[in-house]
Amino acid sequence: MKNGSMYAYAAIVNLYIVLFYITLQVENDLLFNVLSVFGLLSLLFSLFYLPGSKRMLPLFLIGFAFFILIMSDSSITEGLLEGFRQMTSLIAILLIVPIISWILKEEPYIEKIMSFAGNSLNTSRRFYFGIMLITQILSFFLLFGSIQTVYQFIQQLLGDRKGEAWENFKGTALLRAFSLCTLWVISIPSFVFIVNFLDASLWLSMLQGGVISLFAVLLAVMFSYFEEKHYQIDISSALKEEIEKAIGSEERGKLSREVVEFASLFVLIFGTIFFLHGVFGLEILEIIPPVIMVYTLLYFIVKSRTVSLRKNVEFYFTEYTQGKAQQFSILLSVGLVIVALNLSGWGEIMIDGILVMEETIPFVNILTLLPFIPMVLSFFGIGPLPVLVLVGGVLQHVSLPYPPELLVLSITSGSVISALLSPFILPAIVLSSENGLSIFKNGFQFNILYAAAFYLFVQMYLQIVSVVL
Repeated sequence: MKNGSMYAYAAIVNLYIVLFYITLQVENDLLFNVLSVFGLLSLLFSLFYLPGSKRMLPLFLIGFAFFILIMSDSSITEGLLEGFRQMTSLIAILLIVPIISWILKEEPYIEKIMSFAGNSLNTSRRFYFGIMLITQILSFFLLFGSIQTVYQFIQQLLGDRKGEAWENFKGTALLRAFSLCTLWVISIPSFVFIVNFLDASLWLSMLQGGVISLFAVLLAVMFSYFEEKHYQIDISSALKEEIEKAIGSEERGKLSREVVEFASLFVLIFGTIFFLHGVFGLEILEIIPPVIMVYTLLYFIVKSRTVSLRKNVEFYFTEYTQGKAQQFSILLSVGLVIVALNLSGWGEIMIDGILVMEETIPFVNILTLLPFIPMVLSFFGIGPLPVLVLVGGVLQHVSLPYPPELLVLSITSGSVISALLSPFILPAIVLSSENGLSIFKNGFQFNILYAAAFYLFVQMYLQIVSVVL
């Protein structure tokens, strides 16, 4: 009975996505209505699988959407039909993109990459920089799972090196690196969604976010120097000793088959996405899931790993899909709120209120204020994804005197700080489950000064560029 309900849930969610891709080619009112029905069923099944405490947020959002529609005399039927179609492309990304992690489980790609870079990672500053770099690269494949993967590898490398000083060194590198991914990594759902909804240039947004991320990584490396001084430990000496033991001299610097294979996969997958988007003008939200799925399947077929593929597919249609229930329920509920705000005109009123503040308070504008929306809401347990989805859905219908790429950076900088500081969202929770320190210490205590410096740095860039443009 339990397996039957899991398979039914997986079938409904996947049919929801398949119907979405059909409606991209065939515009038919009946198909659109059927798509909305599958959205409703997906929401009901998602709520069914959640414990009571985790149902509170989606139920609140649903109630809020109905409140807006009723108070504004908007059509409830239209709100529901459109609302259950609003998030389909994003749900496809949430469901499909993480399956690329199946590839990384097949061979020791991470170990070989670290061995290849071993000669360059023999000081604390280089190692810190390297850890942040590899975490961001792996986030293309693993999303926040990159935190667990890289942490476990570091633990194997460093062995018995424990204590708050070492956990500060490892934890801040991982949390800061993953947080910065939301500025530019196209497989991070919140980034690709906000770029798409604000009609910003993907290339400019990624380039801008990547450059800001690089400078923020260098800022983090500088902070790590002072943090090491604060704890009065010599990490460089310990690193040289542990790397020498863990990675033999023959392995260090060696360009192995696994390194070449991983680099080729990275270029092929994301090169194809950029090619289809740039040459054919296909929507980025729509092309990422099928490209990821095709290359993942091709990998297992070319490698003749059919047994492993069968196990992964079986997992996909059972525990994997069920494990996404909370994210699906929140996104579907947020979709209802976005449509309700747009149909009622309340969303435009909210933005107008911010613009009035911009005119009355010196040195304050929407670029200054937008980061605080995800920052504040994250302390109520609302992650960056639903917040960026909601804000992006509202901003989509408002004309603002700023380039969309600057708006993208402004709001994603808020999601970076949310991931750094909030004890109620996944990155800090995942890290705490690995190193055993409190969520508050891993997040707020270790990163508050860095988060403040990051906000000021990004704001300096935004304000200068907005004036120049």
